[in-house]
Order: sequence, then structure tokens, then C-alpha cells
Amino acid sequence: MQAMNARQAAENTPEHFWAKAAEQVDWFKKPNQVLLSNPDGTHQWFADGELNTCYLALDRHVEAGQGDRLALIYDSPVTQSKKTYTYQQLLDEVSHFAGALKRLGVGKGDGVIIYMPMVPEAGIAMLACARLGAVHSVVFGGFAPHELAVRIDDAKPKILLTASCGIEFDRVIEYKPLVDAAIEEAQHQPEKVIVLQRPQANATLNDPMDLDWHEALKGAEPTGCTALQSTDPLYIMYTSGTTGKPKGVLRDNGSHAVALLYALRNVYNMQEGDAWWGISDIGWVVGHSFIIYGPLMGGCTSVFYEGKPVRTPDAGAFWRVIQEYQVKGIFCAPTAFRAIRKEDPEGELFKRYDVSSLKHIFVAGEKLDSPTYHWLHELSQKPVYDHWWQTETGWPVTAPLTGLGETDIRAGSTNRCVPGYNVQVLRPDGTQAEANEMGSIAIKLPLPPGVAQTLWGDHQRYLNAYLGTFPGYYHTGDGGYIDEAGFVYIMGRTDDVINVSGHRLSTGEMEEVVATHPAVAECAVIGVADELKGQLPIGLILLKDGANISHDTLEKELIALVREKIGALACFQRALVVKRLPKTRSGKILRAVLRKIADGQDYAPPSTIDDLSILTEITEQLREAGISETKSE
Repeated sequence: MQAMNARQAAENTPEHFWAKAAEQVDWFKKPNQVLLSNPDGTHQWFADGELNTCYLALDRHVEAGQGDRLALIYDSPVTQSKKTYTYQQLLDEVSHFAGALKRLGVGKGDGVIIYMPMVPEAGIAMLACARLGAVHSVVFGGFAPHELAVRIDDAKPKILLTASCGIEFDRVIEYKPLVDAAIEEAQHQPEKVIVLQRPQANATLNDPMDLDWHEALKGAEPTGCTALQSTDPLYIMYTSGTTGKPKGVLRDNGSHAVALLYALRNVYNMQEGDAWWGISDIGWVVGHSFIIYGPLMGGCTSVFYEGKPVRTPDAGAFWRVIQEYQVKGIFCAPTAFRAIRKEDPEGELFKRYDVSSLKHIFVAGEKLDSPTYHWLHELSQKPVYDHWWQTETGWPVTAPLTGLGETDIRAGSTNRCVPGYNVQVLRPDGTQAEANEMGSIAIKLPLPPGVAQTLWGDHQRYLNAYLGTFPGYYHTGDGGYIDEAGFVYIMGRTDDVINVSGHRLSTGEMEEVVATHPAVAECAVIGVADELKGQLPIGLILLKDGANISHDTLEKELIALVREKIGALACFQRALVVKRLPKTRSGKILRAVLRKIADGQDYAPPSTIDDLSILTEITEQLREAGISETKSE
């Protein structure tokens, strides 16, 4: 009842609702204007308020006498090292690094690119930028030089921060050569590159542009927090765009703080002093919202993990961390749990650890398939909550409000709307769909605090991409339906809907069925062009370790399974067993590239350098199966 009341209040009186939520923020100047509407359909929240995000994350806790509380726990199985920071220690590190940046001329509005692995210095750099009012853009360490160059030219950073290397399992990836190649390609040139030398690799520094991280810190004076307008930018987060040019999602300071504090307390039920683990990378929005800013603004202890779900050292890694740090809540992509399930299907490694501190498991980032959900729930005996949001929203759109006592969920659903989001399903003509009718997922305007209202340097593209399809709505690009009780079901990107003989079918729904086969660890279903039927689905299958089944038998069983659960109209007739599935760094399968390969279209190599070999393997398999004649650009 409490959760439903919150949703109703946010819909009926949004200004009053969010004004009350904003009271959780320690403003330098409290806002009088809650919501302003712009002629182009965008909005501004708390426009006349002043604050500083770094102050909210660090200074205010120290001032409140909580300086000795643990703020950050760095755990790195790939380097076999650990380190902790109290709020006071983290504040000291951040204020000194902000001083070092200030000495180099970085101030309010200046751009800083952070191209680093999961080391504490990356989080320190983010907070230092926030302290100064500089606009940071974290680019995932390991992105190919061209992708980094594109982001350099778009963000135009004054300073670029990097490390000598990152570590993937036991492989050292040197970053400096990638950075040098990117800068050589880019039109814009940063004034300085600051390099954190790691023991695993020593980078060659180029005078006069490059500076050693610790040398840059020498003699730097700690600096205070810059007062910023609520609408001043905090960071740029690049996400893929249909034109090939990435979209620079721009996040503000004020509404971002209000939204994250609301989500931390009400969605994730995390309180001051609780240990929280956002299992992601700071290169993605989850790392921004729920490794650095959200947990620290909320006074929690945030786990900062440099490792993988498997092979660092084994599939018990997650359970070890939860036991060791008494983690209360976690957030993770389903793909990580599928990897754990693949290597430890019976949970033998899980049984070695005491995870009684864990109260709930949140998953997002891609569709949570039923087999993974049931396996994880039965193994852990913990509530497993699927929820849904996007880089653009910055915080959950649909989720259970566990902080308000909401526990009712429906398997397959990402649950009901979070207060502030009015999610609707629209038909192609913009009319509202009936309950359980598939359509485009859209959010009625105004969008709540925290959601991006523009793109860096390209506001018109924002209007075209998000507000142009359905007037009065934000177009999410996802398809799905809402049931009669208000539970939202996300079936995948709208371009993951295929047309088979006039029938619009969701490949996400087919994946859900295929994944129930006991031999299947993970799968991707893509549509392949067909002269007769328009498109036909094909399944790319990753088998569980130890699965003993022939390809012919598996294919026949999967065809029968899809026919039984969806119907003959799905025309699912092909399945290929693959060694690996290509994924983004956040764990999402590169379905768009797979579709191009299967259809014989040229494709641009993905941003993540590790995916190239996987795509080559799959391309060869599809060619051998007589499906593809694709080449990479």
C-alpha cells in the first residue's frame, strides 16, 4: 500500500512529491523552483538550487562525524590486493587530487576524460572532477583507440586520465599505447595526460604532455567544493547511436542527486552504514550511479571490485566477497550469473560461503531469463528482483520498492513503475495499447529528476531520438507490454522484433524459451533475412560445461520447445552451438552486429577490442552453415 501511494502521489502531484524528496539533499542554496517546462518538451528540475555532488558524497558525512565509517572497499582478485578508505581518507584523497587538477587549470565546465580500469583512483578522479565542477566522461578502459578518439573529439577534454594497464583475468592490457594512438587520431588534443603507473606494466611517458599520477599530486593543496547550479553538468556518458556516432548523455547535478538518493533508499532499501555492491564497471552508468555517487551520497560502504564472476579465481568469487564484507544488497547483470551457473550449476562453490548478510539481489542490464532467475533464487534463497532502466534515465524506471516494503513480483517482469515514471505501451500510431498487448515502451512527460534532458553538444539529436517518435512521450527504444496489474514486461529493443510471414515476434521471447533447455547456458536469437518469409529466427547457443548432447539432437529439441511454447508460426528451425557470445563490457550481447553478420551485411568492428576474435569465430560458423557471407569493415 505504501508503495502504491508513493506512485500515485508522484503522478498526481509531482512537484510536491519531488520537493519533499529533495529535502534529503544538503543544498548550498535550496531551490524554490521545483519544475520548469521548456517549449521543446524538455524540463528542468530544481533550476535555482545550488549544491555540489562531491560534497554530498563525502564532506557532509565527515562534517556529521562519520569520517571513520568505511566508504570504499577495493577488492582486486586479479592483482591479489585489497584496500579500504574511510570517508575521511577518501575525502583527503579526492580534495588533494582536485587540487592537482586545479593547478593544471581544470575548473568549472572543463572536460576531463577518465580512461581507467577498476582501480580506486578512477573513482577518486570522478569525485575530484565533481568537486571542481569539471565535466567528466569515463570511457571504459580497453576501448579501441578509434572509439576513444571519437569521444576525445566530442568531449574536448582539457585533461585525460589513464593508467598504465588494465587486467582481464590474467592478461595485462597496456593502455598507454591505446591512448597514444587515440590522441594521434583525434582532432582535439588534451593539454595533459596523467598516467597512473601500475606494477603490472610500466608506461612510457611522453614529454611534455604526459605526467606521472603521483608526481602530479606532489605539493598539491586540498581544494574545497565549487558551488554549482542544479542544472550544471556533472558528467557525459556515451552510449551507442544508430548513426555510428555515440550519443553523449548529459547528467546534471541537482536532479541526479535527488533521484539517486530516492532510489538508494526506496528501491534498494540501503541505509547509512550498509555494505552495498554494485557489480559493474565505472565505465557504465551503473558504475556512476551505484558504485560511486549513489552509495556514497547515501552514507553506505561501496564495494569496488576489479575481477570477474568466474576465473578470478573461480565461480565462487561473488559469494566470497559477499561473505567477507557482509554485503547487504547487490546489483548485477544476468550474464554474470549465467557464467556462474555454467561453471557451478549445482552450487558447490556457493555452499562454501556464508551469505546470510545478503538481503536481496537486483539484476538489470538485459533480460533476466526464467532458468537463471529460478536457479539463482533456489540456490541463494534470497529475493531476486529484476528491474529496468537505461543509460539515459540514470536510475531505475521499473522496480519493486523494497524500501517501502514492496515484495510482490512476477517472474518475467521488471516489475511496476518507480514513482515519477509513467510508463505506457504505445502502438505505432501512438495510441495506447491494451493490457498484455505488445508495443513500444514509452514514458509520458515530464520525465522525473535524474533523467537526461539533452545530449552533449547536440540537443536536436536528443529531441529527434527520444521525443520525436511519440509527441508527449520519451521513446525508450524498447518493446514489451504491461499486464492488467501494472507489471511491465520488457521483451527487448524494438529492433529485436522480427517479422515472420507478417507475424511480429519477439526474439527475446524465443530466447526465454530456448534458455529453459537443460543443456543451454546462454543464447541469442536473431532474425535472418528470408526471401519467402521476410525473416527467420536462428539460435546461437552456448552450452553448459559438461553438457553431453549432439548438435542434431539439441537442434531438434529446441525446435520442438519453441513450437510448443510459442507455436509453429515462429518458424524456429536452426540452432548453432558457439564457443562464446560477443558482448559489450556491460554484458549485453551484441545482437545488432550478429544480425548484420547473419544477413551478410558489412559491420563496423565493436568498441571492445576483445570481441573481434569472437565475431570472427561466429562468422566462420555461420558461413559453414550456409547462412552468412559477411565481412568486417
